Amino acid sequence: MTRAALPLLVSCLALAATGPARGEEAAPAAGKALRVCADPNNLPFSNSRGEGFENRIAALLARDLGWPLEYTWFPQRMGFVRNTLKRKDPVSGAFACDVVMGVPAEFDLTDTTTPYYRSTYAMVFARGHGLDGVRAPDDVLTLDPPVLRSLRFGLFGRTPPTEWLLRHGLMGQAVPYPIQTGDPDQFPGDVIERDLAAGRIDVALVWGPIAGYLATRRAAAPLAVVAFPAQAGIRFDFSVSMGVRKGDDAWRAVLEQFLARNRGAIQAILSEYGVPQLEPAATAAPLRPGYSSR
Repeated sequence: MTRAALPLLVSCLALAATGPARGEEAAPAAGKALRVCADPNNLPFSNSRGEGFENRIAALLARDLGWPLEYTWFPQRMGFVRNTLKRKDPVSGAFACDVVMGVPAEFDLTDTTTPYYRSTYAMVFARGHGLDGVRAPDDVLTLDPPVLRSLRFGLFGRTPPTEWLLRHGLMGQAVPYPIQTGDPDQFPGDVIERDLAAGRIDVALVWGPIAGYLATRRAAAPLAVVAFPAQAGIRFDFSVSMGVRKGDDAWRAVLEQFLARNRGAIQAILSEYGVPQLEPAATAAPLRPGYSSR
């Protein structure tokens, strides 16, 4: 889901890669480990302690295949695909890992599975601070003018909520956060949680999985999550797939079968993490930079 927005699929993903486009590698042979490419510190998606929902789905996949689970860790930012999915051992010629658990649907740096979830951007704010009557994002616009003009909106980069703020003349109240901080010890939810708790921002505008995670697992005080609905001219919803090397058709087919068999279990994991889940789209559009892996 770019590291800050997925499209933090970052995050959640502004990733870059180089290398051959097709036929790079056959599917992993039966009996090998499930080798996952992942960020070691990018909750709610993944971390090195296995606490993210992508970690949980990877563990489910490993059990389904009967393979041990192994990780190749690299921060999910520029060069992620090049340094994980496309990286070869110079001696053995083996690739470092075989699947990225969360990439934008129709991601151009990998082949992708059928999307396994679709989510949307959302508002997050503390309950009990004058915004409890907000049930939809546009409700904010009906607040008393002095209240509305006092709000500070935290958001990452040029994500879709930026367009919403511009449309309603609120961009002057934005508190921008960089998509990539340069600090591998920080992840988007961590930054937003800290600043919401400290009162440096009143409303966070973030990718849905991050919003849900803050509200269900991280917040010291109760938080409300209000999802953005479809609006003319602004796309807030995006679909997420698993990513494999281009040309790995047999391996992608294995993953497709896993997704079909385990759809209910995967949705349960996402629900546990508070991920806002939308019905699958008829067609999927690529995420733009500024999202988490995702």
